Amino acid sequence: MTDDANSMWGGRFAAGPDAIMEAINASIGFDQRLAAQDIEGSRAHAAMLAATGILSDSDAKAIREGLLTVLSEIESGSFQFSTALEDIHMNVEARLKDLIGEPAGRLHTGRSRNDQVATDFRLWVRGQCDAAISGIRALQKALVGQAEAGADWVMPGFTHLQTAQPVTWGHHMMAYVEMLGRDASRFEDARNRMNESPLGAAALAGTSFPIDREMTAKALGFDRPMANSLDAVADRDFALEFLSASAICAMHLSRFAEELVIWSSAQFRFVAMSDRFSTGSSIMPQKKNPDAAELVRAKIGRILGATVGLFTVMKGLPLTYSKDMQEDKEQVFDAADSLMLALAAMEGMVRDMSANPEALRSAASSGFSTATDLADWLVREAGLPFRDAHHVTGRLVAMAEDAGIDLPDLTLDQMKSAHDAITDDVFTVLGVDNSVASRTSYGGTAPEQVRAQIARWKEALT
Repeated sequence: MTDDANSMWGGRFAAGPDAIMEAINASIGFDQRLAAQDIEGSRAHAAMLAATGILSDSDAKAIREGLLTVLSEIESGSFQFSTALEDIHMNVEARLKDLIGEPAGRLHTGRSRNDQVATDFRLWVRGQCDAAISGIRALQKALVGQAEAGADWVMPGFTHLQTAQPVTWGHHMMAYVEMLGRDASRFEDARNRMNESPLGAAALAGTSFPIDREMTAKALGFDRPMANSLDAVADRDFALEFLSASAICAMHLSRFAEELVIWSSAQFRFVAMSDRFSTGSSIMPQKKNPDAAELVRAKIGRILGATVGLFTVMKGLPLTYSKDMQEDKEQVFDAADSLMLALAAMEGMVRDMSANPEALRSAASSGFSTATDLADWLVREAGLPFRDAHHVTGRLVAMAEDAGIDLPDLTLDQMKSAHDAITDDVFTVLGVDNSVASRTSYGGTAPEQVRAQIARWKEALT
């Protein structure tokens, strides 16, 4: 393979770039990840050139077969990438010329590196949307499994990380299933919008050759060709949308990872993390650290950073292509890798973790978690306005706190001292099991509602 960059640039420049220019200009160190997409796009382009009579059948055949040889060399690790050849496109084309000679030079008819890289990158990001959706679905299934196992296990629901009302373990798990469902839909929406082909837009204005853009779009699995050649080479919305969806998904993973870190602590003991996703301490033999959860919690930093980085690259660029846009790929590659690793790690943690129903129930029973049930009873059964019921309940909470007991442990006489309309029936709503069972509104924490949502998602995820 030649290392002479001028042979690719043509006759415009008399001298090659110096080492610094070569270093800042080259992208082959990272865009070689687009090799499969680049060759797929070139094979589709060659077939179209032959079908439209722009290229002879024999040249098109030589090109397509030569490209498969190049792909085989890349996949086997024998391909020698050259920084002097700048990018994946020139590296592939130069090697193709070594293999088949003159016909390789006809491959670039009717296209530019501008529409070529836009096509390659769009194909790659589209594949990453599919991978992200698959990873999300696997994690959702793991969460549904946990929810089904503990649909009626009572645990504290929190606001401000303070005990608020009793909920069920299943309800808590299903909350993340819902969040992840929206994450998957964001990737699906992004995929639908990005599924248009830039190929054939050429440098920016289209081409005078009688190409068939519908043919190449169909061959590459796109719904249609992009309708504006300027937009086709200038657009990186698809990458920004992928990064935005990734950042939201990573934020959800980070929130759950934070809960796993808290829940697995000695102070909570809500869950036990498996040894596969924990580490020990170099000095404290009793430690079992939730390192995988902590690392998932941190991934949002890299992914959000990539999102802001690409927005910053694109924000001031006039149409159409500027070399700034070479900075679009590394951060997208890194974000995609980080997201897929975080999804896989979270799925493993969820499948392996063991909940502690006794610790969950004990915590649910503390902190006067059924105070709202008492206030609701006063409204429903005693006819008090809610604000008055809130005040009466507050007095009873203070009374129980002074006595060092929970609300259900107060006597009827003690309760009646706060309001004489209280009857023995109040005790039917004060236990944590009674509390969760009463929350039967759609989407509520009652086990019957949780099981209905589990059934809905099990069907959706099959």
